[in-house]
Formats: sequence, C-alpha cells, structure tokens
Amino acid sequence: MTAVRSPRTGDELKRLAERAGRDLEEASAPSVLTWAAETFGPRFCVTSSMEDAVVAHLASRAFPGVDVVFLDTGYHFPETIGTRDAVAAVMDVNLITLTPRRSVEEQDAEYGPRLHDRDPDLCCALRKVKPLEEGLAGYDAWATGLRRDESPTRADTPVVGWDEKRQKVKVSPIARWTQADVDAYVAEHGVLTNPLLMDGYASVGCAPCTRRVLEGEDARAGRWAGRAKTECGLHG
Repeated sequence: MTAVRSPRTGDELKRLAERAGRDLEEASAPSVLTWAAETFGPRFCVTSSMEDAVVAHLASRAFPGVDVVFLDTGYHFPETIGTRDAVAAVMDVNLITLTPRRSVEEQDAEYGPRLHDRDPDLCCALRKVKPLEEGLAGYDAWATGLRRDESPTRADTPVVGWDEKRQKVKVSPIARWTQADVDAYVAEHGVLTNPLLMDGYASVGCAPCTRRVLEGEDARAGRWAGRAKTECGLHG
C-alpha cells in the first residue's frame, strides 16, 4: 500500500516537534497523548514491544481506536505474542502487526543460522529497523514507551522530539515516569503486562537476546548481555 503524503513538510514537523518538546516537557502523559491525537489524528500511532500495555492504554483513552503497531520479529517469547493478542482483544485500539520481509527460515538460508549471535546489529536491522521504517511510512508521529530511568542511554529522552532518521515526530509520553509510576498505573487501571516481568525479566525483547536481570542491574542489562550493544536501532 502506498502511503498517503503528509499535509506537513519535514521542516514543519520538525519545528512542531521542537516547540512541543519545550511546551510539553512538564505535561502529564495523558495531556501529551491528547496533544498528539489532536495534532496528527490518524497520522499518529503507538508502537509497543508488548513488554506492557501502559502507553497503548493511555493512548486508547486519549484517542479511541488508535493504531498500535507491534513488530513480530519471529523471535518473540510466546508470552509476548499472548500479550499482544490480549491487548487487541480488550483495548480500544487498532492492533497492527508488522513482520520482516524474510521469515526466520529465509533469513537463515541467506545469512546462516543464528545471525542474532554472530551479528546482532544486522539481525536487528533486518527484523526490526527496516520493518518499522516501512510500517511508519503513513504516519507523521509515533509514540514509544521510552523512559529516562531505564538506562543511561535513555536519560535524555525528550517527551516530544524529532526523529531525524525517519523525519517524524517522536512522542515519549512517559519519559519522565519512574518504574514506580508505571507499577502504580498498572495497578490502578489493571493494565496488561507481559508475564515475563513477573519472572525476573525487566526488559523483554527477542528470546535469543534477552535474559533475566541480576540484582542491582538496570532494566536494560538483560538485553544482549555480554555485548556492548544496548539498543536495537529503533531508538538510536
């Protein structure tokens, strides 16, 4: 499907993002998402790894029927797929699943088995970054669940910023939240969370590249453990 061209230019979107980043820095998460819904309408979506459904839940209240985009890499834990299916069933969202151009088997045939062990950056590029770029083509803005307290690499996450690589407005409505804030919201609203969060996982990604965290480690320490890699490329 060919994406409908945005009524705004890249320069206009960038200026809008920079202004909103200043104006909304202290705004509540619902206020940020209401602004995004009113500003972009159907050209706004939420992306979710299905670690939890907090941002999807927040967005569904600000924008009922909002598009929630999930990347099915082919390597997810069954619990993650189950969380996705539950979100689609119980929340007022339009769940969209993106998949890579190659199946895991096709990738293995072309690059050899277990590419994620030998070249995790390439595996992420093929199974996450490229599919997301294609999937976001019809949107001007996308929301993430990034938080500043998750790791040092995310400490400067803006509430609203400019995604230069994709030429889109990037909204992180819970950037200023702590884990305690997330836990309180989940408890208050009965929000769906990935069962793995109750089994020692603090951050849930693809099964081959995710482990439980140890006491004292930050939430991202279980991702690509033993490597210098800390991000998949979606946010860098």
